[in-house]
Amino acid sequence: MSAAFNPDLDLTISRVIKAPPMALWEAWADPARLEQWLIPSPTRCKVVTLDLKPGGGFVTEMSEDGGPFVSHINGCFLAADPGKRLVFTTALTAGWRPAVHPFITAVLSFREHPEGTDYHAHVMHKSAAVRKSHEEVGFYDGWGTVNEQLAKLVEGRQR
Repeated sequence: MSAAFNPDLDLTISRVIKAPPMALWEAWADPARLEQWLIPSPTRCKVVTLDLKPGGGFVTEMSEDGGPFVSHINGCFLAADPGKRLVFTTALTAGWRPAVHPFITAVLSFREHPEGTDYHAHVMHKSAAVRKSHEEVGFYDGWGTVNEQLAKLVEGRQR
């Protein structure tokens, strides 16, 4: 079950990817593969922690222009249903600990589609101001770019 969409607090993006749901899941579940697409290129991603289970940590870092790696995501998985759904939040960290700087909760759905997988992200924010800020800094461009990078990876069209 997913939370109802609230246009004042939520953003969504969807894409049909020409690969089966488990191929997308595996691109999420393998740290080396996740690093290839999670952040828009040419920014680099490093997976520090990826514990795909409720309460498991999700920590990534990013490096721009060859600089040092800095914090990107420090969160916790709330649900992990292989090939179907992945839910994470930055309101909590590993082991259900409260986060210092909560930002989003994301529900990622992997639904079978005649052409592969309907990949849908429902991203929830704590306030309308945070939602607006996320949209203004490039939610659709950023998430659209990483969805394209994911599609290239799982469809065999490496970037």
